Amino acid sequence: MVEQLVIDHVGHLGDGVALVDGRSVFVPGALAGETVDVAPVPGHHPDRRQLVRVERASPQRVEPFCQHFGTCGGCAIQHWDAERYRDWKRNLVIATLAQAKIACEVFPLLEAHGSGRRRLTLHGRKSSQGVLKVGFAAAQSHDVVPIDRCPVLDPGLDGAIEAAWALAEPLIGIGKPLDIQITATDGGLDVDVRGSGPLLAAAIAALSQIAAKRRLARLSRHGELVLMRETPGVTMGKARVILPPGSFLQATFAGEETLAALVTKHSGRAKHIADLFCGVGPFALRLAEKSRITAVDSDAGAIASLQKAAASTPGLKPIKAEARDLFRRPLVAEELREFDAAVFDPPRQGAQAQAERLAASKVPLVIAVSCSAATFARDARILIDGGYRIEGVTPVDQFRHTPHVELVARFAR
Repeated sequence: MVEQLVIDHVGHLGDGVALVDGRSVFVPGALAGETVDVAPVPGHHPDRRQLVRVERASPQRVEPFCQHFGTCGGCAIQHWDAERYRDWKRNLVIATLAQAKIACEVFPLLEAHGSGRRRLTLHGRKSSQGVLKVGFAAAQSHDVVPIDRCPVLDPGLDGAIEAAWALAEPLIGIGKPLDIQITATDGGLDVDVRGSGPLLAAAIAALSQIAAKRRLARLSRHGELVLMRETPGVTMGKARVILPPGSFLQATFAGEETLAALVTKHSGRAKHIADLFCGVGPFALRLAEKSRITAVDSDAGAIASLQKAAASTPGLKPIKAEARDLFRRPLVAEELREFDAAVFDPPRQGAQAQAERLAASKVPLVIAVSCSAATFARDARILIDGGYRIEGVTPVDQFRHTPHVELVARFAR
């Protein structure tokens, strides 16, 4: 049954929101002020609709640039004027902070898409009829949208989609999900697969041929090395970091550089800095050009890579790196006494336990980096209640065309 709605505003996930009998109805692909024809989405929440037709378009509407937009779940917004999109993204941060009763300046959104995404995860599925699909998850679904191109990828990922299709064929079983994570490195494509099951000799031989043909630097399965043709590394500041299999990087190189520049600026003249949730060292290796660093992360492989990079890079101040679970064993006030600044950049769930210990400490300066406005607001409130003053928040847009936004904030006592 088709119904007609008038869209009131764009919601925090990028959906158009219509107000019907006092409730919100969500329409992906619709913009504020538009009159749209919509239909129910089978098997989904009753307040969701699918867009059938735009009867009266917003003057802010633009043509999406990707043929998969609207079915692929990767991008939420390609159909909105760039200036309005940027205002909306910054306002997401403003609204979240206001809801948490955090009053501070939110600086202009910094563009950090750069040359595009340097890592992606593709999903492979094979039907009972043996039909293979490799692509991204569909919007609001676990279905896979098969793709042959993605215009938001860095040129370093050229050939990555073709490689994923080639790898899926010998790895995937009927009905079994396969995830293929691919990262652009200076040695070629670094690939980690999950869900393949044990690899037999015949499969490894087939994979070796694919690796040679498809410019794969390394192939691993669940983080365990299968084969390596080139060393997969990336540059961070003055250092070259050899990545552990399946390791985490910021989505774009421009995003990493922008976040690191903000962290470096906010750290001022701090002489000894704790870099918490440090990963492979995108902040530590740059901060060490002027400050002594203690870097902590739960990922032992990332810590080992950071240590090797630090040891092989001349001109850096000492970096002490430790593998430690900061969710279960956050640094406590006594351990934090030696630092004049602390940086934390946790996963999406935030750093509540560590924020509580920082709030109880006397560290004069804290720099918070986050990929979630909601958990950032929670952690920021803990710091503020502990006596810190928030000196402004900078939103960073490396996930262009999505509702995801990075944040960097400076807190001082």
